[in-house]
Amino acid sequence: MKSDIAALALAAARAAAAAAADVIRHYWHHGVEVELKADATPVTVADREAERAIRQILHAALPQASIYGEEFGLDGERGGLLWLVDPLDGTKSFVRRTPFFSTQIALMDGADLVLGVSSAPIYGETMWASTGGGAWLDGERMQVADTVMIDQASLSIGNVKTLTADARWEALGKLIRDSNRIRGYGDFCHYHLLARGSLDLVIESDVNILDIAALAVIVREAGGVFTDLEGAPLTLDTRSVLAGTPAIHAQALQRLAR
Repeated sequence: MKSDIAALALAAARAAAAAAADVIRHYWHHGVEVELKADATPVTVADREAERAIRQILHAALPQASIYGEEFGLDGERGGLLWLVDPLDGTKSFVRRTPFFSTQIALMDGADLVLGVSSAPIYGETMWASTGGGAWLDGERMQVADTVMIDQASLSIGNVKTLTADARWEALGKLIRDSNRIRGYGDFCHYHLLARGSLDLVIESDVNILDIAALAVIVREAGGVFTDLEGAPLTLDTRSVLAGTPAIHAQALQRLAR
């Protein structure tokens, strides 16, 4: 992707995240009715209005790009330039008045994730990154920690239901026992902490690419490694995450190998 288009796309993604934040803050303070989707997950007017605001800005800035969003699906075709949008990732937290939810906006160029914006308006953080441009939080460049030993590492896990019935469950237990400490920050939060050097490894299953695409770019540009639990790069079908500092990611991947 040309540098001028990349700069335009990043500016548009940041503007779209800010517009979504305005919508989300409004409904955070005024309340919403909760509906259930066909898969029994919650959705609100905040989700839908935030995605509409995002789509309007992204389409105006980059009309040649398709948009794949959590609430309104695919507009255009896969391949080429494709926006990946989750307007309110963490709706369950939102409706239960827990500030661990965010807006996730990423851009794919073919098979490559090239930029990401992760905005958590109530938590009070927005991170962004683009290929070769580093990862940033409010004007400060982010860098993962230099942790190299498991017994010094801080781990965070989330969405691990499927792993409880997986052959890797026992290996995960040993990894936890050998680590320095274990937490479960979840959602955007543990990826932000990883990118800023406050965590060393994140493990998740049961995810959707819209949840993690932007965060993958951010962690990568902060010097980390972000794959699925098999060590494979992300695709539109990715359902698990292993993300960490280079040394800790490599050791965890070996330990969790099936």
